[in-house]
Amino acid sequence: MFSTVWLAVIFTLTGAAVGSFLNVCIGRIPEGLSIVNPPSRCPQCGHPIRIRDNIPVVSYLLLGGKCRDCRGRISFRYPLVELLTAVFAWFLFRRFGLTPAFPAVFVFVCTLIVIGFIDLDHQIIPHILTLTGIPVFAVLAVLFMGLTVIDVFLGIMIGAGSLYFVAVYYETLTGREGMGGGDVNLLAMLGAFLGWKSLLFILLGSSFLGAFVGLALILFKGKDMKYAVPFGPFLCLAALIYLFFGNSLIRLFEAFRI
Repeated sequence: MFSTVWLAVIFTLTGAAVGSFLNVCIGRIPEGLSIVNPPSRCPQCGHPIRIRDNIPVVSYLLLGGKCRDCRGRISFRYPLVELLTAVFAWFLFRRFGLTPAFPAVFVFVCTLIVIGFIDLDHQIIPHILTLTGIPVFAVLAVLFMGLTVIDVFLGIMIGAGSLYFVAVYYETLTGREGMGGGDVNLLAMLGAFLGWKSLLFILLGSSFLGAFVGLALILFKGKDMKYAVPFGPFLCLAALIYLFFGNSLIRLFEAFRI
């Protein structure tokens, strides 16, 4: 028991460090920049970040959320991503332990974090993440997640086809684009890793979450009905809910249906 607790702590701290790297990905991938070089820099003045100022979460708190050199404000997104990644590392380790499924699911979750925050910041979902993720996560799902090739294939096809149909239908009715190809590719990637049975929940869950947030923005922020709310983060959030609670939700649904 003692060793298990310490392993969980180690993986949690490692998760926070990975979260620091995810911040680099979130900031650089939309700009087409290398995620390796140059080393981490202040987004305001471009000064390289010292090692002591690059400790996940802790450095942000000690510096008061400001750059040591220019005193420019550093986005709260940085410690948030680090903390989220650490928390997910903890829960995933507690659920999967030292099994091959743990790194597979952790990489999947990290990819969703990057995609979700990029879509929030830029309202785009980079194809390099989704189109690479579809075959990679399809293989991981078959090897480590217990899915069959048919489950994965149907997940990709139904995921891409369902959102593509919705996007075309919405644009035909309204004359404006409701969602881009990035959302279509993202749902295909989710179906590749979670299987086709997950897609109905992900679509309904993300639609409900998106409608709730959109209504809140209209009521409390004075936004109008045409305000663009990125759909990617809601797809990612619904996928994470399914990842952790999908089996329980399916059993609950079947119980009520009977």
